[in-house]
Amino acid sequence: MSIDFGDDFFFGTATSSFQIEGRSPTIPQGESIWDSFCALPGRVSDRSNGLIACNHVERYAEDVALMKKLNMGVYRFSVAWPKVIPNGRGVVSPAGLDFYDRLVDELLAADIVPFPTLYHWDLPQALDDDGGWMMRETAEAFADYTTAVVERLGDRISTWMTFNEPYVSAALGYVTGEHAPGHRSLDAGLAVAHHLLVAHGMGMERIRAAAPNAEAGIVLNFTPAKPATKAPADVAAADIRNAWENEWYIGPIMGKGYPERAVEALGWNRVIDVRDGDMELIAAPIDVLGVNYYSRSVVSAVGQTQPLSHQRTEMGWEVHPESMRALLVWIHENYAPPKIVITENGAAMPDTQVAGGRINDTDRIDYLRRHLHAVHAAKEAGVPMAGYLAWSLMDNFEWAHGYTKKFGLVEIEERTLNRKPKASALWFAEVARTGVVPDA
Repeated sequence: MSIDFGDDFFFGTATSSFQIEGRSPTIPQGESIWDSFCALPGRVSDRSNGLIACNHVERYAEDVALMKKLNMGVYRFSVAWPKVIPNGRGVVSPAGLDFYDRLVDELLAADIVPFPTLYHWDLPQALDDDGGWMMRETAEAFADYTTAVVERLGDRISTWMTFNEPYVSAALGYVTGEHAPGHRSLDAGLAVAHHLLVAHGMGMERIRAAAPNAEAGIVLNFTPAKPATKAPADVAAADIRNAWENEWYIGPIMGKGYPERAVEALGWNRVIDVRDGDMELIAAPIDVLGVNYYSRSVVSAVGQTQPLSHQRTEMGWEVHPESMRALLVWIHENYAPPKIVITENGAAMPDTQVAGGRINDTDRIDYLRRHLHAVHAAKEAGVPMAGYLAWSLMDNFEWAHGYTKKFGLVEIEERTLNRKPKASALWFAEVARTGVVPDA
């Protein structure tokens, strides 16, 4: 049956700077860790990079007009630190801030609410040369960067998010090496995880100082882990996975500290990384929690598995909307953030069916519909759900997968970079216009 989200709920889309912007000759920009990572052999599957991406830096007005046509009420984007402070600290680039100034004004003129994230993985390479997030000094540089951005844009921004998915930055960037900067050290990853949270706390302080009337929070990703069987070893493995992936960040942010069972299992010596006052800084009250959800994981004592009977996306991720509903209820019951926004949810699909020149991505529509039902069910259960932002507005650079995985509601033609809404974009536009998710 159809469901109605009512008037107290917003819809929109999300992107990030490195994935869509590209570079402009008129904006001096420093290298990021992702620029460096893309240049390393074998790190990006199609050997691509973000130098052009979707050329949003030049075509932002066209993209905003498209969002308005698609009835998007909110647009989540990220600010590129290397555009604003090319060397990571020190001199601020007026041209970099001017770009975001123009973008925000364009959005507001189109009656679209700008919803910026300050950090979405594109650390200035100059800071990484000095140790990057392994060094506490990077958190201090982030605080100064935050002040520069918020002082410039804060008169027009109602909600700020400090970080996107710090778990991914720490785990994939420093433990497994799948993402930039490509390190492989658990000790480094644990230090990075703490420094990212310290930076979040420092960023919250700077936002409160520069924009006291704005709301602020952080975006966390969650992948609920389910044991493959009821065997005690599988249950224990899933519990540790949940503690590391799903509790490690929200716990300290909401004042509950790090999950002790994961601290013990990972062998983290907190004395090295945690200073007096850190936990209080990290636990500064937030106004909104951004939740990114794509899938669950099924875990056994010998590693991760997946049930073969369920639908998968092109990323190999199981489609399991019930886990999203359960996750939102769990967050509400255990941590009680004042407000929750789905800041990313979407699916990479084959996009091979074409009708009338348009990608007829019925599988993506089905994914979005089922997950919107899960969000609505959580809302009806009392979870303070405020909005849903689909990932992503357009096909873009999907990190280590390059341009091979397509999450967009809008197709980007490879040669021309022309924007072509898929069937899912038109479907979601109607949902955004009415607030109603129709029957299948």
